[in-house]
Amino acid sequence: MPCSPGTEQQALTPVRRQRASHEEDERAARRLVSRAVRLAQQGDRDALAFLYARYSGDIYTYVRSIVHDHHEAEDLSQHVFAKLMSVIGSYREREVPFLAWVLRVARNVAIDHIRQQRLVPVDEIRTAEPSGGDLRRAGRVDDLKGALATLPRAQREVLILRHFAGLSPTEIALRTGRTEGSIHGLHHRGRRALSAELIRRDAAPATRARPRARALSGVAA
Repeated sequence: MPCSPGTEQQALTPVRRQRASHEEDERAARRLVSRAVRLAQQGDRDALAFLYARYSGDIYTYVRSIVHDHHEAEDLSQHVFAKLMSVIGSYREREVPFLAWVLRVARNVAIDHIRQQRLVPVDEIRTAEPSGGDLRRAGRVDDLKGALATLPRAQREVLILRHFAGLSPTEIALRTGRTEGSIHGLHHRGRRALSAELIRRDAAPATRARPRARALSGVAA
């Protein structure tokens, strides 16, 4: 039996109230963050600590998706907090949401860390030579890393966040400050370029590759 207009209106009312309450909570949260940002830009350390505590989980998750190590990600997340003290004055609320901006800061910190690591000679950090099956697996990983290194930074970052960190295009867009459309474009071009580079290296995945081999090279599929 169909509901009367009045009954249907009554059924929708709790949903609308809940939605309105949620939207008001979001507006209140944005106002709170905006006020904390203004205070932090004036040198208020408590406001800066509030901002870091609010977004520390996002910062850690994003940094770990780049460095792939729990302890390094924790250390770098703390470094982001120290970095904020010197750069928060450059933030402009109208240009980009604060979360997107602070994740850009985190990305720069993580990338600087990786660059510094690359200055260490490989021979100094190699402790053991792989053998047998381990050698073949290590070779595939090296081929994949080498192929990724040939890509433009933006394409490489999107591929890593999508296929290794498991983030969705929407999450990647939020964390990098790009549009979702640009993420899809970078992902498409990056996969195509990576596949071509792996073929050039004679390292493309075989049709009947074992599960582990596909896991390592599936990003190029």
